Amino acid sequence: MSAPLSPIRPGYLLFLGHERALLDAKTARGIQQWRPELCIGQYRLDAETVDLGLPDMTPAEAFAAGARTMVIGVAPFGGGFAPDWIDPMVDALAGGLDLASGMHSRLTDEPRIAAAAREHGRALHDVRHASGRIPIATGRKRGGRRLLTVGTDCAIGKKFTALAIHAALRDRGIDASFRATGQTGILIAGGGIAIDAVVADFAAGAAELLSPDNAPDHWDVIEGQGSLFHPCYAGVSLALLHGSQPDAIVVCHDPRRHHIDGYPDYPLPSLARCIEANLAAARLTNRDARCVGIALDTSGMDEGERAAAIAAATAETGLPAFDPIATGAAPVIDQLLS
Repeated sequence: MSAPLSPIRPGYLLFLGHERALLDAKTARGIQQWRPELCIGQYRLDAETVDLGLPDMTPAEAFAAGARTMVIGVAPFGGGFAPDWIDPMVDALAGGLDLASGMHSRLTDEPRIAAAAREHGRALHDVRHASGRIPIATGRKRGGRRLLTVGTDCAIGKKFTALAIHAALRDRGIDASFRATGQTGILIAGGGIAIDAVVADFAAGAAELLSPDNAPDHWDVIEGQGSLFHPCYAGVSLALLHGSQPDAIVVCHDPRRHHIDGYPDYPLPSLARCIEANLAAARLTNRDARCVGIALDTSGMDEGERAAAIAAATAETGLPAFDPIATGAAPVIDQLLS
């Protein structure tokens, strides 16, 4: 079972291997976008590898520049380590860097990597497969405040929305923490739990561990997963709703999407239905849960289309709507704090 990870040492060298497509470097791109201050450099194995615009560095150069962890920043098909990655990863360990990976293959299962980590006293972070014991959920009310992002579908902006809200709260001087529940979010935050890798009976307990007792005015902003309306991934969404005990939810939605991605027989719910279902589930463990906003993915829209989509969502729900990337999350903060 997954458990909270030991902290990943900040200062990242982003390993890009031989990847040619930006889409396959989404982990590195996400870290660069949301935690640029952590990104010391990039490590590319040839000149044709995708370029993030960071300084090209060897592990030794990155360590000298302040890096302490080399992050596997790509997600190739199949989720395995290419054979020619092993030498660079061993070199990174020898050069003083820990390794962190969100891939399906485990760093700890590679004999040369495991041996090098032991020899040099380095840490290996398999963020999708962290080990440890998680208790079942207690349902006990915890101190502090919590916001959870939910969605009409998967892959619809829940992580980016949570990160944008967290940043907006911090900009207002409000004490807040981003709580990561997926591998890229964990690498951005430096810790968390990959909820989709937790045994089902313990998933709500994992959500409780992610957002423990805190000061009354502290906000945990929790990265959502899945969707209650998804035929495969509704279970992880329900566990987060119950274990997080959210005081507030924000619904994430793509106004151009009409059915669950990959499931054409499952139409997307209306915003009203999505709000209703998520609040009904959330109120099992927090009777005061409320929806405070609608986060829209308007990427690819022009300014007029974006404004129309935001206006339509606000008119439909009576709640502030925003695009976490294009417009920022400031509109939802006033509603959240009211």
